[in-house]
Amino acid sequence: MARVVVDVMLKSEILDPQGEAVLGALPRLGVTEVASVRIGKRVEIEFDENAQNVEEQSRVIADQLLANPVIESFTVSIEGA
Repeated sequence: MARVVVDVMLKSEILDPQGEAVLGALPRLGVTEVASVRIGKRVEIEFDENAQNVEEQSRVIADQLLANPVIESFTVSIEGA
């Protein structure tokens, strides 16, 4: 069985209000040396053991369903085979 991890992040030129909110809260926790925070999402997909073209299928899923290519980028990592 193959496990695929898709990480989706806002592109660097897109503002990240959630990341800014976390960054603004850090000093209240006593953390003052963080320069920036970006928030994304992680999606884990498990394919059947007989699945073919796992990486290609994962990229189609990420590109057409999980990420908005206008404002987000994604990476695909295969953790097991």
